[in-house]
Amino acid sequence: MDNLGGNGRPVRWDELTWPEARDTVARADTVIIPVGAVEQHGPHLPLNVDTVICQAVAEEVSAVTGIPVIPPITYGVSGSHGDFAGTIALRPETLIAVMEDVIDSLHASGVRQFVLLNGHIWNNGALDVSAEKLRVRHKDARIRAIGYVTMYPGPEVNGRVQFGRGLMHANFFETSVMLHLRPDLVRMDRATSHVDVDSFWDYRMDQVSETGVWGRDVAEANAEHGKSEFERCVQTTARAVAAAAREPWPSSAHRPH
Repeated sequence: MDNLGGNGRPVRWDELTWPEARDTVARADTVIIPVGAVEQHGPHLPLNVDTVICQAVAEEVSAVTGIPVIPPITYGVSGSHGDFAGTIALRPETLIAVMEDVIDSLHASGVRQFVLLNGHIWNNGALDVSAEKLRVRHKDARIRAIGYVTMYPGPEVNGRVQFGRGLMHANFFETSVMLHLRPDLVRMDRATSHVDVDSFWDYRMDQVSETGVWGRDVAEANAEHGKSEFERCVQTTARAVAAAAREPWPSSAHRPH
């Protein structure tokens, strides 16, 4: 893809020294904050799927654009998985407080543009609230929460899920991407599928699936498909983030200082 400012290596915030962090912000005042989850993903995928995929996308976007990526927020709003073992959930208000503290700290270091890159759909509400609170608090900052597939239209995501909105989970898409990124963590001999149905309400996962999976044809997942989906996520997100970092304010005369 086009050169968007990176050198092919991710800029990992936590691997910088403090003078390097200061100098990095002086050159480009934007960061990517990946937000994942530790939650059940059926009998065949590990608990860290949402963090693994989101962090991998964030780091590849950093490599392409040169925009720093901070260590992932690994816990998310996952209580709606219910009684499946293993999930570690934050309350929405806890995630909001964490995001406030993280962004306040980065703002004190000179960062002014924040891309909250989400890997778990039930984090959306908390991240949107965080963005609203922080854009009011820091009038010289720009903040937006997006999913790693936001710039990659939803109907184009081949997840083998027709219904369910946020309930598609541990499905053909996620399983394929994990087979590309971390095949050592995927137990395809345990893969199961679940026929998704249409409904007005969203439910706890343990109310609609006995295995924690939501989606069809999981056993057909493959690394080649996962690689294609992952690379498109990276490319579309990188182009959007690189453009966002350079986007002019609505009026330069009104930009806060």
